Amino acid sequence: MNTEPVVTERLFDAPVATVWKALTDKDEMKKWYFDLLEFKPEKGFQFEFMGGRPDGIQYRHLCEITDVVPEKILAYSWRYDGYPGSSIVMFELTEKGTRTLLKLTHTGLETFQQNNPDFDKKNFMEGWNHIVNISLKDFLEGAKA
Repeated sequence: MNTEPVVTERLFDAPVATVWKALTDKDEMKKWYFDLLEFKPEKGFQFEFMGGRPDGIQYRHLCEITDVVPEKILAYSWRYDGYPGSSIVMFELTEKGTRTLLKLTHTGLETFQQNNPDFDKKNFMEGWNHIVNISLKDFLEGAKA
């Protein structure tokens, strides 16, 4: 069983405070991530959202914040309502002058149903790469284009 996490990194042309706000402000999140009813970057805060492939099943994601270090770390559990398994998503921010290095790590994917193709590791890799390298990039840097 492959227990390697999905990891993606990107250097954004934006200061840490701007990237942190994009990761933690529900009004900004809905522009590049998911539309959450509520979100607070506080340990123990629970949130949920619907998501899935546009032409497939929409899953109810149940999440709980597990770690917060303002402008440095945001981590939360990620599981699916009605399905076994639980994983952790972690965003790590590193200041690089006026730019920000974001490292996203998603661990525990092997706990999801391996016979469900929607939970295949390659789908998580594709999804996070799109979210970080296209959606978040365009949100943070689009106005400069």
